[in-house]
Amino acid sequence: MREVFHRLTVQDHRWLDALARRAAPHWVDRGFRLVTGLGGAAVTIGLTLALIALPATRHLGLVAGMATIVSHLGVQTLKRLVVRARPSTRWPHVTALAAIPDDFSFPSGHACASMALAMAVLLIEPLAGIPALGLAFLVGASRVYLRVHYVTDVVVGQVLGAGAALLAGLSLP
Repeated sequence: MREVFHRLTVQDHRWLDALARRAAPHWVDRGFRLVTGLGGAAVTIGLTLALIALPATRHLGLVAGMATIVSHLGVQTLKRLVVRARPSTRWPHVTALAAIPDDFSFPSGHACASMALAMAVLLIEPLAGIPALGLAFLVGASRVYLRVHYVTDVVVGQVLGAGAALLAGLSLP
């Protein structure tokens, strides 16, 4: 198992190094900064509270709220257990292109929160859930593109968020 983690870490570093050497137009950077904000606490909690406030979407809001709480607790627990440094902290040639919310990289809270919300929507309103999932995947990609997370941080965050939404959906039928 240790060998698997080592290989994943080596691959993470390769991807990040390749990304850090690539120059893109400034409008791409700005676009990904906007997308990454969709996974932030203000947006995910705000949308969840709005869904709870409206009678027609209250059940969805409750599922999303439970998924958000469970996923947040999971992210914060893992961040403190794993204590993985952010790419820009560990690698001097990597410059973060977005604000860094805390010192720990693993797992991605933005990717987790956006996926928890998207999966909750998919479970309750499947047609609306498809574009929500697309946005959640874009949020995850933005975290890597902006050099604030490794790919594995995002993948684990998204799996955690999806799992929290499935748990919430089963708990609140």
